[in-house]
Amino acid sequence: MSANGRKKAYLAVEKVGKLYGRKPVLEGVSFTLSPGEVYALAGPNGSGKTTLIRMITGLAFPTSGRVLMLGKNIHEGGYAVRRHLGAVVEAPAAFYPYLTGRANLERLAWLSGLAGAAERIREVLFTLELITVADQPVGGYSLGQRQRLGLAAAILAKPKVLVLDEPTSGLDPDGIQKVHEILREQAASGVTVLLSTHHLREVSAYTDRVGILGAGQLIDEVVMEGASKRHRLRVSEPDRALAVLQTLPFVERAERKGEVIVVRGPVDRVVKALVDDGHNVYEVTADYFDLYEYYRERIRNA
Repeated sequence: MSANGRKKAYLAVEKVGKLYGRKPVLEGVSFTLSPGEVYALAGPNGSGKTTLIRMITGLAFPTSGRVLMLGKNIHEGGYAVRRHLGAVVEAPAAFYPYLTGRANLERLAWLSGLAGAAERIREVLFTLELITVADQPVGGYSLGQRQRLGLAAAILAKPKVLVLDEPTSGLDPDGIQKVHEILREQAASGVTVLLSTHHLREVSAYTDRVGILGAGQLIDEVVMEGASKRHRLRVSEPDRALAVLQTLPFVERAERKGEVIVVRGPVDRVVKALVDDGHNVYEVTADYFDLYEYYRERIRNA
């Protein structure tokens, strides 16, 4: 941990800019990500998302600024830095169409010097629900199967930083849910996850921060509190209930919104405290922040 309490950064984007000719595509974009953090990039087409991801993964060079991965410049550190990176850029990922999914992953494992490759390949094929097509040529895969194989390749070598450009594009609802589940698991294991997405309502359940790009600039950054920590309560005597909640040490925040109280804290202890104080608790629901509506408003007014 650093002196200010944050973990050491796995990924740091420092004042990154990109010019094509005289036209700025990105200007002064900066953010820092810690181990286990999930960061989503959102923005309309042409906002610079894919250009930024290409620079973060070392596929394009910034005109200004730099990208650090585990403290090293990704454009100067070579394989020693990039071996910690797993990425899918401009999906679906490119594979040898005449080789099977398993054979494509075997080649990637060989190139990365992955130990225990056969077992790890079986594991990621099972995780991405590709076992039944693992020994079929990739040229016959559906778009969704190629998308999932791309994610399997990205996590194959157990990276510390995972960067994905629209990882759920072309997937059916079950496939989208599966990808979100895997990204949650990766973050829980300490992997830093950066993704670009249009599926804001889906990712808001597990994303830590959302960066909103507009006209090549990071126009806003939203810190997601998590619905599991914030709840709406409909109770008897809301003013008196609010006064009680504001005295409790385990309640981080409580405020009245109309006829309900919005409270941040352990909901089981909150409800028990109100009941013990003689209140009737009629309803408890998660208080969801509508990230999509907020995004639309910011883009409209940018």
